[in-house]
Amino acid sequence: MPLTHAERKLVKRDKEMVPTILVRAMFVLCLCVLIIVTYARITDRPLAAMPPSLEEAPVVQERMIRIFGQMDGSARVLDVDGNLVADFSPEEGGFVAGIHRVLERERGAVGLDASEPIRLVRFSDGRIGLRDDHTDFRAELFGFGADNEAAFARLLEE
Repeated sequence: MPLTHAERKLVKRDKEMVPTILVRAMFVLCLCVLIIVTYARITDRPLAAMPPSLEEAPVVQERMIRIFGQMDGSARVLDVDGNLVADFSPEEGGFVAGIHRVLERERGAVGLDASEPIRLVRFSDGRIGLRDDHTDFRAELFGFGADNEAAFARLLEE
């Protein structure tokens, strides 16, 4: 049975859902990125947008904490002596609980328990970060938004 005019129009439209020019533009973009990255690697171009070194911004405040997060987003933070530092509800502790899940993954890879203490540090330039002495995990918290950084800033002051 031959196709009607409307059906032929739909078949043609379906074949052109992604315009050919757009597909070609994507390949050109990927090729450009590959060329730029190759150039940077060959010429040993230094990394940009890296946080300052410890010499440029030394640690001015530090606290060892233990993070216990739940899948519902709630989290508890204890100091190394087991004293409660903060108890986050599911509405306010999602990021802290997420950090706990990251620690579980990172430390699980080397056979450690996620509840081991982690260093929470404030640098002289005001940045706040996490440093794990057991793995290579480190997080600059300013990259996760002001509210999430503020949740950890509270832990330094309590």
